[in-house]
Amino acid sequence: MKSGELAENHASRAAQGTQSDRELISSLAGNEAGRDRDVAQKTRRVVLASLGVMQGQKEGRKRNRALALAVVLLVIVALGPFVWHVADDLIGGESIADIATQTSLWVCLLCPALLAAALIAGWRRK
Repeated sequence: MKSGELAENHASRAAQGTQSDRELISSLAGNEAGRDRDVAQKTRRVVLASLGVMQGQKEGRKRNRALALAVVLLVIVALGPFVWHVADDLIGGESIADIATQTSLWVCLLCPALLAAALIAGWRRK
């Protein structure tokens, strides 16, 4: 009984050895190249798709940054005359109670506050 089991185990190991030898020879001969090529092409497609998604996200961030910078610059340019008027009135000894000075001061305070609130709301939404 024991010798029969040993012979059976030896035969199964020999069969496994010949199977692995056949797989090794097949791989070395290039018979599995078609399957390897398919896997490589699928991997390449996935990597290229991921690269496209990452580039799209990068372009979106650049566009958002450029838009925010343009809006800030436009607000600075638009508020420049008001800031100049307030500074000129306050340095020139004008009363802060003048309607023109108060209006310019309110514009200089409220417009940047509204811009900041809009930017924060936009960033929180994303």
